[in-house]
Parts: sequence; structure tokens; C-alpha cells
Amino acid sequence: MSNDTSFTTAGPGAFGDFSEANRRSVARSTLNGLMTWLGEPGLAAARESAGLQAMIDQHAAAVRDALGDPEHGPAAVPLAGYAAGVRDALIEAQWQLPPTNEVDWAHLEWPALRLIAICALARAGGHI
Repeated sequence: MSNDTSFTTAGPGAFGDFSEANRRSVARSTLNGLMTWLGEPGLAAARESAGLQAMIDQHAAAVRDALGDPEHGPAAVPLAGYAAGVRDALIEAQWQLPPTNEVDWAHLEWPALRLIAICALARAGGHI
């Protein structure tokens, strides 16, 4: 066995940095997918309805509180993790949202409001 350890010259943090970059990339991909599916139409509907916007803002505040409400808003990785947790709970509960072109934006259920709020936070944080 050789004593050549040149493969470690980048230091022990090199893979940790790579993993963090991967986590951010996957998080942004998750948030982008959520935004495309529900966020864009939901936020567009909220621009037309002060009541819907207020409900989304309340949900966004709850998400910020759950994630520790950092100074600049939640980072992409915890925000995407939160979104994935909501998604997993909804799958387990067999909750389904109709196609977005059939959604009654004035009468959204809690899960849709929470997911749109996540999109609003992601956009505000520059993650998407």
C-alpha cells in the first residue's frame, strides 16, 4: 500500500462543502418544482385577493416560526425540508389538490395555503 495521500490534499472539509452544495441544489430544485406546480398560480391569485394574501402571510409567519425565523428568512435547505415534510404528511393522508386550473382560490384548504406560503418565503429569500 502506498503512503501517497494526495487525494486528501483538499482537506477533510472538501466533501462536506460538496455535500452542502448538493443539498442546496436539491433544495432549490424542490422549491422550484413546488413553485411551478402550485406557487406561481397561487401567488398570482393572491395578488388579486387581499384575503388570500393575508392567509398566505399568516402561514408564512408560522413556517418562519417553525424554522427559527432567521434574520433573512429561512435558508433553502430547511425550507425545502419543511416542504417535503408537509408533502409526505399529505401523501400519507391521501390529500389531493385538484389541477391548479380548477382550484377555487377563494376557498383553499390548509395544505395548499401552507405550500404556497413556502413558495412565497422561497421567492422572498432568493431561493427560486
